[in-house]
Amino acid sequence: MNKTIGIRHEDKYLMERRVAIIPSHIKKLIAAHGLEFLVEKSPKRIFTHQEFEKAGAQLVTDLSPAPVIFGVKEMPLGFFEEGKTYIFFSHVIKGQPYNMPMLKKMMEKKVNLIDYEKIADEMGRRLIFFGRFAGLAGMINSLWSLGQRYKTMGIETPFLKIRQSHTYESLEDVRQVISQVGYEIAEKGLPEAITPLTIGFTGYGNVSNGAQEIAGLLPVKEISPDELLQLQQRKNVPNNILFKVVFKESDLSEPVETGEEFELETYYKQPERFRSKFEQYIPHLTVLMNCMYWDERYPRIVTKDYLEQLFGQGTPKLTVIGDVTCDPDGSIECTHKGTEIEDPVFVYDPFTRQPSMGFEGKGILVMAVDILPSELPRESSQAFSQALYNYITDIAGADYSVDFDKLELPLPIKRALILHKGSLTPDFEYIQEYL
Repeated sequence: MNKTIGIRHEDKYLMERRVAIIPSHIKKLIAAHGLEFLVEKSPKRIFTHQEFEKAGAQLVTDLSPAPVIFGVKEMPLGFFEEGKTYIFFSHVIKGQPYNMPMLKKMMEKKVNLIDYEKIADEMGRRLIFFGRFAGLAGMINSLWSLGQRYKTMGIETPFLKIRQSHTYESLEDVRQVISQVGYEIAEKGLPEAITPLTIGFTGYGNVSNGAQEIAGLLPVKEISPDELLQLQQRKNVPNNILFKVVFKESDLSEPVETGEEFELETYYKQPERFRSKFEQYIPHLTVLMNCMYWDERYPRIVTKDYLEQLFGQGTPKLTVIGDVTCDPDGSIECTHKGTEIEDPVFVYDPFTRQPSMGFEGKGILVMAVDILPSELPRESSQAFSQALYNYITDIAGADYSVDFDKLELPLPIKRALILHKGSLTPDFEYIQEYL
């Protein structure tokens, strides 16, 4: 039974500072199970070398002795070694073209791949995730972006007091700042030119809930999608509150067949039978927080064609899109790529169909940071490691040499095993067509 675990240094992004297993949990696992941890040295990880050494881990520059290696983001092609087990967010389950070379290399090396994204219970609910923290950081960044974008328009707002997520020492620090902004809005109101200020959230899972948690620090009133459509016509709408709307699947899409009713099960099983109906809401939103799962089978909610039409009618109310989902050319079609923490926003020009980095320019401002949880690296790592903790010993100690049907792993982990000895497991054989 293997007892040696490697923890990899993250190098895909300059500002990626998370870790899958934190020092305090390493200390507990060493004491309880006699595990050995080899931690690859990192100059930027949010937990210091000293914290890992104090927990009992060994700092190394080479993880070769570890047969099981935990990471967070994708690993380079040259890193994989024959027959080992790797656990990370692989981003291959949609057949993502940019990661197919990595998957091929892993298959050549006959490795085992466990993907955190697929660790789920029998109902398909994810058990280990950073999603809430993506939502938290995404909302913080979007409020910061809103203040900066308004500033370029000559509009001063309390949102200028908010900074980008990663500049704060802790989540508690930023909560206090946003709460203060909320008090100021409640007492003094917002400029008439931007009211009523509305925030729309697509989805209602962990990511959306995290984003709504931050928005809830402001004086917010929730309204329905139908009420949103009537809000602008209402008299005496107060300027010292914000309005939020949560959009569910039935608000986003409708059956192509006239007269057919929306059924959620059909939507997920046969998405090609549906089309977007979201465009009716877009002109009424100030900020759109895109927090939902999407793949290419589903209708887009914001297309380039629609944005060109919208801006052709003058400057719209919609000012910022916080694309937390961050699918390139995806549900928000103008998100051409995920942005980096150090260069997080761009303005998309609907007429030239070109983005320009920063807050200036004609068009819609998009915040699409690809690794939002790493803007809150300590808190997000702590929560993630806590969710992973009870599975670590079983993952490390499993005998991966046996046939898949005889492999003893907790069921949520076995469901997330994409490769076993270099071969796609039954639930993931569909990925073969993307290779």
